[in-house]
Amino acid sequence: MGSGPPTYDPEPTALPEAEPEELGELVPDTVLDGARYGTWTLRSVSLSGDSARYRGEPRRDALLTARFGTGEHALVLVAMATGARATPEAHLAAAEACRWIGRAVGRSHRRLAEDIRATRRADLKAGLHRLTDRGLGRLRASAAERGARPEEYTATLRCLLLPADPYCRTRVFFGVGDGGLFLLRDGTWRDIEPRATADEPPAPPRAPGPAEDDDRLTLDLGLPAPPDPYEPRPEPPPPARDPFRFQVSLARPGDALLMCTQGLAEPLRGEPALSAYLSRRWSGRRAPGLAAFLADARVRVKGYADDRTAAALWEA
Repeated sequence: MGSGPPTYDPEPTALPEAEPEELGELVPDTVLDGARYGTWTLRSVSLSGDSARYRGEPRRDALLTARFGTGEHALVLVAMATGARATPEAHLAAAEACRWIGRAVGRSHRRLAEDIRATRRADLKAGLHRLTDRGLGRLRASAAERGARPEEYTATLRCLLLPADPYCRTRVFFGVGDGGLFLLRDGTWRDIEPRATADEPPAPPRAPGPAEDDDRLTLDLGLPAPPDPYEPRPEPPPPARDPFRFQVSLARPGDALLMCTQGLAEPLRGEPALSAYLSRRWSGRRAPGLAAFLADARVRVKGYADDRTAAALWEA
């Protein structure tokens, strides 16, 4: 799609260079996953961009799909990260970011699942903000250990928390950095990427009062809650901290929710033909199979050659 054919070949060409003692750091060209719990079906994919394939560079995007717990109390995490451009260890930073947030969510999955079912928005936002901030701190520590500058060994991070409980339609998004969060409803895409809250450092959760609205289900699709006039304004975070993004939303039958990195978000926003194509392909309550989802996610657009990582959720 676009003004002409893309510059590079549509299939992988050169492989990244490998080190005999570091084969565990190799990144496959494409990873594909899926699951179905309760009322939702998940499809997720991460694939190298045309540019990385041509140059034999490792995919800078990382993807983690993990289930913690069992039965209706299980919690599914989808995490995706993108390493810094033009840095030799970008793929390692992205993978580390996903692993760290995966371990943190896994250790706290019972409490997180309870908060999601009870829609404790303030507690979720504060707790996930703290976890995300610690993950970024871990990357900065790893940069120092590797002798790299913090801006070289870093990554964006975007996550979805999905309860397996069929009676819970609450979906939680959080993360840092650019990308996309879209809702396909009634055949129309809605860009619901929440605003970054750079002026709100992580805060300890506070007990909700009997009439507090902030902990109740928000259906604003990104509109921030009004500030509490009785609390002092927090100090701004240090400049190195990435802005935090958070959203709680309620799924409707027939919805398709898409979370993606910049590699797909940019062409989806910038090329109407791609938006229309994916709308036709992904509308409806039936999720595509893994092969069909991969084929859709890798539709090429002239002028966009970055890695693409996407997770889409279809609501029955």
